[in-house]
Amino acid sequence: MKSRSLWNPLHWLYIGLGFLKDIYLFVKRHFESSIRLQLILTFVFCLLASILIRSLTTPLFENSNQYPTIDYTAGVHEIDSRARSILNDLTRDDESLPSRAGSAVTVPTVEDRVAATIDRYNQWDPSLKILLLDLDGRVLFKSPNATENQVDLHGIIRNAMDARINDRRYQNQEYSSFYPLDLQQRKAYLVVSGMPSPNIVYMKGSSSPMPMLLAFITFIFLFFWITKRKTKYIEELAQGLLEISKGKLHYRVPTRSRDELGTLADNINRMTAELEQTIEEERRAEATKNELITNVSHDLRTPLTLIMGYLRLLKDRNYESQAQADSYISIAYGKSEKLKNLIDDLFEYTKLSNQGDTLKLDTVCMNELLEQLIEEMIGYAEENELNIIRAFPPEKLRVQVDADKMIRVFDNLLTNAVKYSRKPGTIRVLMFREADYVTVRISNNGTPLSKQDVERLFDRFYRIDPSRSSETGGSGLGLAIAKSIIDYHGGEIWAESEGDEIRFWVRLKLAV
Repeated sequence: MKSRSLWNPLHWLYIGLGFLKDIYLFVKRHFESSIRLQLILTFVFCLLASILIRSLTTPLFENSNQYPTIDYTAGVHEIDSRARSILNDLTRDDESLPSRAGSAVTVPTVEDRVAATIDRYNQWDPSLKILLLDLDGRVLFKSPNATENQVDLHGIIRNAMDARINDRRYQNQEYSSFYPLDLQQRKAYLVVSGMPSPNIVYMKGSSSPMPMLLAFITFIFLFFWITKRKTKYIEELAQGLLEISKGKLHYRVPTRSRDELGTLADNINRMTAELEQTIEEERRAEATKNELITNVSHDLRTPLTLIMGYLRLLKDRNYESQAQADSYISIAYGKSEKLKNLIDDLFEYTKLSNQGDTLKLDTVCMNELLEQLIEEMIGYAEENELNIIRAFPPEKLRVQVDADKMIRVFDNLLTNAVKYSRKPGTIRVLMFREADYVTVRISNNGTPLSKQDVERLFDRFYRIDPSRSSETGGSGLGLAIAKSIIDYHGGEIWAESEGDEIRFWVRLKLAV
């Protein structure tokens, strides 16, 4: 039971700490990802700091504008207090004061009590003038230093009321304290007058502006110091955009935060990369277009020049016999056929690239299609001292393709392998199944290819040896047409080179 009672508080403490940690991570994540929240918290922090500075510096400057002045307030209060004391002595019920007639103890009269009280207070403070007046202002009793027998009662009342209502702090004049009282059913007034004693006091002038000024300076300094990194980062982003606008598309702005500025930096870098890629693609397209024009012009001009040359010989009858003339006609016809094939290849490649041709899809057995092509290619291979080895699975692998176009793909690949193989040599044709796909590999041994050559094998009019023309190296469109056909069927075709072995791969989806 004891261990269990100890476990429960520790358990709840652990849960509480975990909860606080989650809150801290949540606030930190949102704080780091929101520049708006950062600015709000920065403003609040700077405001609180400036308020604290103002409250701490206010006591330091509150005495800076004090000035001395003569104050009669304490003297006025002293006269008024003495008047109240006399009033209390005159109106109290204790009548045990001694008589002035002799030493015998007798009951004092009102006149005796009043006179004794006035004498006693006059001895304590001879500067005070004590008067006891009736309702008409006549003096009934007075201190020895008083000379009046008749007093302007209205003026004394006004004087006393003005002193109570108005501030007499800076006035140096006689002050009168005025109180009504009853002397054995007789109405009277007690008037105590005197000059109030002065005191030097220090008055506060207008409040100093220094605390507010220090608070304002603190706010500006802290806000500038805290936001310095952000403003510097904004300037860095602006400088990066300026560099990019100059055409330096390789330039990348640094990502220094996870807030909106960091997102902006990522977007700038992404935009620059995409723009750089787009411009690079446009340059490659322009280079490819120029290369295409050059290659097409060259491949069309060569046979056309020969045709025109032989036709000119025939036109000028520049031949020795009819047999020679027939030979010229045969050569010109062969060149015209080659020219037609080149134009047909170019036209077909354009249609396939733009998917302007219609596929006549049918279910075809790849085993049988390749067997037929290889049988037709054996004679041509043997003429070039090459042997074709095949390895097909016993399973019939069927695909949904345009048979004529697929025949052209593998005919181009086999013809290409025969043409560029090392003689004598071997061409290997391998076919196997991979899940829902059939994969065909055609490999031969020849001149090793560089990585750049392998990547460009399927480019139109590309020849590994630029010196080859359409006379010796074909039109340069065979592999490009093969790739367009495979792409049109939704398949894959690629090439590999390892040492002197060159491998072509074709992968097509099996028919359902």
